[in-house]
Amino acid sequence: MESIAKLIKELTRLPGIGEKTATRLAYYIARGHKDKALGLSSAISDVARKLKFCPDCLNLTEESYCRICNDPQRNKSIICVVEEAQDVLAIEKTGSFNGIYHVLHGSISPLDGMGPDDIKAAELIDRLKKTSVKELIIATNPTTSGEATALYIAKLAKPHGIAITRIAFGIPFGGDIEYVDKSTLGRSIATRSNLNV
Repeated sequence: MESIAKLIKELTRLPGIGEKTATRLAYYIARGHKDKALGLSSAISDVARKLKFCPDCLNLTEESYCRICNDPQRNKSIICVVEEAQDVLAIEKTGSFNGIYHVLHGSISPLDGMGPDDIKAAELIDRLKKTSVKELIIATNPTTSGEATALYIAKLAKPHGIAITRIAFGIPFGGDIEYVDKSTLGRSIATRSNLNV
């Protein structure tokens, strides 16, 4: 069954999906639930066709600019730097941040083949040159690669004479921001500290 084999192969390309899980998912999809399968296919197709990067913050959007960058009520003088788009969603759920974001789309991790040129740091520095930002909050994950990324971003931003802060750590080292409960994440944003470089 070539179609099942192809589906399994494609599913294993997703992060955290091994061959056993991919096989189980493929057979579930194939078991005659055509409406569910077509709905999933349509949703994946929509994401691939409609989503793009916001030209300012690099968050995902279906519009010209994301809703956060378009919101005149947001404080444009504070940028919160995160690793991934899902981190924006996690911070937004706390309701404790009214600034804007910059999504790096990764973190510096030589073991994973990710160097400084593989994240969207240059785009952040361009933003700092063109806007009147007063504070940069670095909200990378509390992991080795997140810490390396935070220090790298702080060193790049330091010559721009702005406050550079790091979110507080009620977040466990080695954890991912997207999985932290909203009250802990909200407190860590509110109690951020200066990042000395």
